[in-house]
Amino acid sequence: MTPWPSLIVRRFRDGSKVRRGMALMLASTLTGSMLVAAARHLATDIHPFEMVFFRSFFGLIFFTPWLIRQGLAPLRTRHIILHAARSGLQVATGLAFFTALTLAPLAKVTALQFTAPLFATLLALVVLGETIRARRIAALIIGFAGTLIIFRPGFVEIDLGSALVLISAIMIGLIMILIKILSRIESSATITFYAALLSTPFSLIASLPVWRTPSPEHWPWLIAIGFLGSLSQLAFTQAFKEADVTAVLPLDFTRLIWIAIIGYTAFGEIPDVWTWIGGAVIFSSATYIAFREIRTKSQSSTARCGVA
Repeated sequence: MTPWPSLIVRRFRDGSKVRRGMALMLASTLTGSMLVAAARHLATDIHPFEMVFFRSFFGLIFFTPWLIRQGLAPLRTRHIILHAARSGLQVATGLAFFTALTLAPLAKVTALQFTAPLFATLLALVVLGETIRARRIAALIIGFAGTLIIFRPGFVEIDLGSALVLISAIMIGLIMILIKILSRIESSATITFYAALLSTPFSLIASLPVWRTPSPEHWPWLIAIGFLGSLSQLAFTQAFKEADVTAVLPLDFTRLIWIAIIGYTAFGEIPDVWTWIGGAVIFSSATYIAFREIRTKSQSSTARCGVA
């Protein structure tokens, strides 16, 4: 039997890791929401395509010390086409999302973005040939019903901003599939390196036709967008390293709460009840699908170990 002192210490450490994971997830949702607010603030003066470039450029600067410490190892790859496709999709997603921020209420944009895992599940079925069973199919149907709750077709006109969010969510789903493919053949350092490196020139090319040199008062906001985006990404990744998905993923819904607060205090936006209901339905369905996938993988792994 495990001695009581050792058991208490282990449980305390496990509890500490869970608390760190939860704190990191909250930090990720807050910094991501602050990025959205900064982008909306700049929307009247800076074209969304330029914001995507500066998000990539200053994000690359943020990652540079880490990339330097990795040495030349992450540069070695035989799959540059896949990395380029992932980066191209990442830039296209940013272009659609940042444009949507200038056209639709912030809470609505955030709620609809929760559909990305739903699209990833559908794409995994089509592209990777993965099997999904009745429970996840039902969760998908319910999740997309949440999208209809937000859109309410036939009652209100579907606006361009909301449509762009759904397009960006589909592309995020494609990115998830590409990352899943790349993770089988590349290290996480290589995947991160090329995502940061290639997104900057791709986004620069997209921004050149609409380029206007930012004024001095814009630079702090543009730098903040790059750093906040990288901080949010790092905190999100680290949260899952610190604690189980079941402990940290539900906290991702706080993004909608942060955005509602920011939207009201900074921009006078009040989310309607349909955004809250639809967002909750979409998020609940996506979270359930994630839990089911983890449980299925765990059962498959246990079965293999039993056979072995």
